[in-house]
Amino acid sequence: MPDTPMKIESQDRTIEQLLNTAYFEVPRFQRPYSWERAEVEDFWNDTIADADSDYFIGSIVLFNYAQDTFGIVDGQQRLTTITMLLCALRDALLDEGLEPQARGLHRLIERPDINNKNQYVLQTETSYPYLQTAIQSFQREDEKVEPGIEERRLFEGFSLLRDRIGESITSIRANPALGEKKQKAAVRKHLTKMRDRVLGLKTIMVALATEDDAYVIFETLNTRGRDLTVSDLVRTHITRLLPQGNKNVDRSKERFNAVVASFEASREEVSVNNFLHHYWLSRYEYTTEKKLYRALKREIKTKAQANEFLNAFESDSNLYRNIYEPNTRQWKNEERSIRDSLNALMLFRVRQQLPFVLAVLREYQVGALSLRNTKQALAAVENFHFIFTAVTSQRSSGGISFMYALHARQLDRAKNQGLKIKEIAALISKLRAKLPPYDEFSANFREILASEKFTKRKPLATYILMRMSAELGQFAIDRSRATLEHLTMQGGGKGGLSDEEVAEIGNIVLVDEDINKKLGNKRFAQKLAILKSSPAWIDDYLARQRSWNAAKIRERSDSLAALAFNTVWKV
Repeated sequence: MPDTPMKIESQDRTIEQLLNTAYFEVPRFQRPYSWERAEVEDFWNDTIADADSDYFIGSIVLFNYAQDTFGIVDGQQRLTTITMLLCALRDALLDEGLEPQARGLHRLIERPDINNKNQYVLQTETSYPYLQTAIQSFQREDEKVEPGIEERRLFEGFSLLRDRIGESITSIRANPALGEKKQKAAVRKHLTKMRDRVLGLKTIMVALATEDDAYVIFETLNTRGRDLTVSDLVRTHITRLLPQGNKNVDRSKERFNAVVASFEASREEVSVNNFLHHYWLSRYEYTTEKKLYRALKREIKTKAQANEFLNAFESDSNLYRNIYEPNTRQWKNEERSIRDSLNALMLFRVRQQLPFVLAVLREYQVGALSLRNTKQALAAVENFHFIFTAVTSQRSSGGISFMYALHARQLDRAKNQGLKIKEIAALISKLRAKLPPYDEFSANFREILASEKFTKRKPLATYILMRMSAELGQFAIDRSRATLEHLTMQGGGKGGLSDEEVAEIGNIVLVDEDINKKLGNKRFAQKLAILKSSPAWIDDYLARQRSWNAAKIRERSDSLAALAFNTVWKV
């Protein structure tokens, strides 16, 4: 709940009174127009065709958005449909030669503001420019717009409303008892009665003072649509602090939206809200995502602060996408280990480290950290989560998230490279202290199974053997050509091995496609001879064997576990 009591004003209004009150903005955090044709039909029947007098359409919840403008918290679908209905009635009045009435009605659709510049009473960004040019405009501009889902729903809803009005006019003209003059008078009376019916619809206008209050009310009331997101509110706050030079051009909003669009275009599940939270944690005091907006409003209060925030927000968004999609960036040869660490962390599906990783990449990008220190920091995080998360599946507490955020923030604030290196060292020391004991690691390492039957952990087994091959055998296998070869054939049978024993990591070597073809279905001794003479890494334990069975598979699993814990992934 807000820190201070909400200031709420509630007033009974007709639609005419409401639309004469102010302008109404659909904030970007609101869902697009989503009513299907059947819902518009129901609205028509409820409010026009079958409704009793003084029909109540429910409450419209608003908040102070800008001068003379309310933001809509709850009621967007109803106000949009009412606006379309008024537009359809205006068009029908025009078609019937009733231009004065049409222009009078259009004042509730578009009117001049205090600077005598025309504005639409209902303003929405998600359907721009279709709603404005094809429906709200008095001239009904023929704007070529690529129709999306929202545009198609608006078109279908508007077409239905125009059809219903047209059908009612046709029924009047079909009356043989009315002459042409009486028909015209009857149509005029019918349309003005229908107009008055719409404008007389009852609502309760609930006005809130702040966006913070809107945040709470939206989550409570608008359960039918998309939840309010932190990024929507942050965008509104930042762009409001950066006033536009021209009413029709809002560069700060465009820049913010470009970042959102970039994340939406990603093939990975990159959330702009998660980015905002991790970005904040890497620079500012710790807070939860739920409390982020209020923390930001307390911190970012001036135009200069908003501009600094937006600049860093843009720059860090590129780095954040690099974290999620390391292979989309062109890395130098000497930077490939950075790419590999980022790929590993994505494989582990761990996210607590993201503020710290973002801070490290940011410092490296501006030259405040050397390549060596950057590699060291990311390798330590990768090694820790390999042991802690990927193998032993430890339950992460909030303390780890807080730890990463703390060192990210202190890394950001450190005045020189020496202090930044100390922050990295301090984090590594804490990571080392949180490692599980070797016995627990070894027991879980044996449970890494990979075969045609056990597919879930195949990527992890491939990662393990690829890194061991690169670091212990100096064999860097192209991932696209890498394949897991089982020393004893999959499917069990021979030697009485179970499917689990065949799939155990101790029974697997990593080779490329060419070697895999040579190995084929050969016996163990033949396979080992081929491996020894090929560009492939085999560990010392395997190289010493003359025969192969379940006990030796387990012994090799334990031998690989020791190499992993004490050498390759040592924190």
